[in-house]
Amino acid sequence: MGVQTGNTLLQIAFLLYVSSLAGYLVFLVRQKDRIQKISFYLIAMGVGIHLAGMLTLGVTIKGLPVQNLVQSLSMAALALGAMFLYVQYKFNLKMLGLFAALILSITMLSALVLPDTQAPPNDAFKGVWFYCHILLIFAGDAALGLACGAGILYLLQEKGIKARNPGFFFKRLPSLDFLDDVSHACITTGFFLLTLGLVTGFVYAKVLWGHFWSWDFKEVFSLGAWFVYAVLLHLRLYAGWRGRKSAIMTIVGFAIIVFTFLGVNLFLGGHHQEFTK
Repeated sequence: MGVQTGNTLLQIAFLLYVSSLAGYLVFLVRQKDRIQKISFYLIAMGVGIHLAGMLTLGVTIKGLPVQNLVQSLSMAALALGAMFLYVQYKFNLKMLGLFAALILSITMLSALVLPDTQAPPNDAFKGVWFYCHILLIFAGDAALGLACGAGILYLLQEKGIKARNPGFFFKRLPSLDFLDDVSHACITTGFFLLTLGLVTGFVYAKVLWGHFWSWDFKEVFSLGAWFVYAVLLHLRLYAGWRGRKSAIMTIVGFAIIVFTFLGVNLFLGGHHQEFTK
């Protein structure tokens, strides 16, 4: 009963995300603030119902619902949706909603159509360090995903400014400085959360397997993604890396994160493969 209720709530959240995506596409063309606000509220409602669904699943399985690929995708979408609400509240970058709604819709569609294989009880999925590690990593990845979205918008706007004909997006996007500021804020937030997530992951590994580091593929690629953002922040601070270079590197960094989340588990294996069965 609990699983069925939770899944029903997730399906409702998916419909709200898709409706929001449709709204943002209309907003992209017509540029009516009322349409943007409705689309934003649809995402907000979706996140609320999504959270209720995940809590229902968590209570039912008596643990954090990240114990297979379907649950992990759903958790990733929830983290992105919640982080988007925060970023939108803080910066009001309206077109970022289009990116968020698109990713939310695709991720939740994947979570709903893939087979939901129930994982057997596993003590490895419990404990304070495990919960902290998972929640921090998903929150950090969500912030870095939005940084990627802001980076894409930056490149679109820059292309319009450099062209003789500014094109479709020029009047629909804010200034390059503002897009760069939003991206930078998301990067610093995501990097901070990712760092804490990795540290708690090391502690969790020590508690569970007896050592902090085991050269697991997921560990290596996670550290690689962390290094990319560390270099980006360092170059921004000491070499003035802003704008285009920062946007491109942000997109590359998030591509590594997506591969670390899905590709490593699906194609390379390791300790974390348990989460994508």
